[in-house]
Amino acid sequence: MLNRLKTMIEGKHVLILGFGREGRSTLRRILDSGGYASVTVADRSEAAPSLPDASVRLLLGRHYMDSLEDYDLVWKSPGIVLPEDAGAYGCRITSQTEVFFEEYRRQIVGVTGTKGKSTTATLLYHLLKESGRDTVLAGNIGIPVFDVLDQIGPKTRIVCELSCHQLEYVHVSPHIAVLLNIHEEHLDHYGTMERYVHAKQQIYLHQTEEDLLFCGLDVLPARGTCRSRIVTVSDRYSTADAALAGTRIRFEQGDYRIPASDIRLLGHHNHLDIAFDYTVCRTLGLTDGEFDAALRSYEPLPHRLRLIGERDGVRYYDDSISTICDTAIQALKSVPSPGSILIGGMDRGIDYGELIRFLSEDPVPHIILMAATGKRIYEEIGRDYPEFRAPERLALVDTLAQAVSLARRVTPAGSACILSPAAASYGIFKNFEERGDMFAHLVFAQDSPDASSLAQPKA
Repeated sequence: MLNRLKTMIEGKHVLILGFGREGRSTLRRILDSGGYASVTVADRSEAAPSLPDASVRLLLGRHYMDSLEDYDLVWKSPGIVLPEDAGAYGCRITSQTEVFFEEYRRQIVGVTGTKGKSTTATLLYHLLKESGRDTVLAGNIGIPVFDVLDQIGPKTRIVCELSCHQLEYVHVSPHIAVLLNIHEEHLDHYGTMERYVHAKQQIYLHQTEEDLLFCGLDVLPARGTCRSRIVTVSDRYSTADAALAGTRIRFEQGDYRIPASDIRLLGHHNHLDIAFDYTVCRTLGLTDGEFDAALRSYEPLPHRLRLIGERDGVRYYDDSISTICDTAIQALKSVPSPGSILIGGMDRGIDYGELIRFLSEDPVPHIILMAATGKRIYEEIGRDYPEFRAPERLALVDTLAQAVSLARRVTPAGSACILSPAAASYGIFKNFEERGDMFAHLVFAQDSPDASSLAQPKA
């Protein structure tokens, strides 16, 4: 891999586009390899970052993408929207993901989906590792793939969590691909649902006949678009190759019961993620015994429908990862005795009709709406849903602090309060992790201001 990288940058004027975690990782590897003509870091932020080498040039501010054609090779970080199609530029535009795939695709299990990909990827890594397999974890989970190069041997299985942004411009797909689901998301980035779906589909579009795709029936590739062998996984159709019914998973010769009361993954949606991993693990040779033992020791990731503690007889659940309607719906379905739910964040233009209709029928007694999307949902209910059941359950506040303060006052003892925002955190918090951490801090703070004057109950 390092030889490939050195050959790519030899004598080249190199631009690193975006200087977040992945951009910094790319810079480290390029500086270690050497042989380049020049290296420039370009980033929207106008604050000059600390650089490990004085020869690295900086291009900062809102015009940071104006001179891409001045470089031979551009390393694009995930999430950056190019002004033109990548093929329209005279320079070569690549990414860590693409170059890593070119080198290691036969060893990679790539996992993507609008929801569930982090749990599915980290659980798969845990299952393989605990069963004695040589494996590493990288990707969108917060570990740039270039950071694990030194851990990879010829037989290492590489589990990669992959975001749509990492897949958007790739021209190679992993040997084993897992496509969990696709829901409306990231329309602020892609503009249309079709473009977002295409980015997700990149996980299999470049596979060969020797490759494998594990996918839900709802995201089954159109005829002629996938050359690999497809293994379907479903919780609704018994005709799928792997079928989940309650806690029972049937696949080929396997018939496995999820020990729901003995594991820390809560809810049916997590059971479906387990079914995907069971199917992959059986294909890779794990026994039911190995799978079961490792599943029981898995510790769920933070901010993913996780019980963070109890206060004044109320159980508090942090599901800050929730950015779409379905995750908030699943949270209410999964948590026993919900007494309140906190919804809202940055508005990215997704349709909240599905969530509004569910909330109308769900018995949760307190629905606390916050920030831009909370206000939008509140107004849409008042304007477009006159049949909404018990609208007095709705309360509108501005901030998470106000929402938690109100929840601590109104959530009945013996029930649960759930933060499942169904909205992005950006513009309010740095990321969903910071939002979840703030939720926990507010819940367990010694003092909580009276929120009675902050809420606007729905008349």
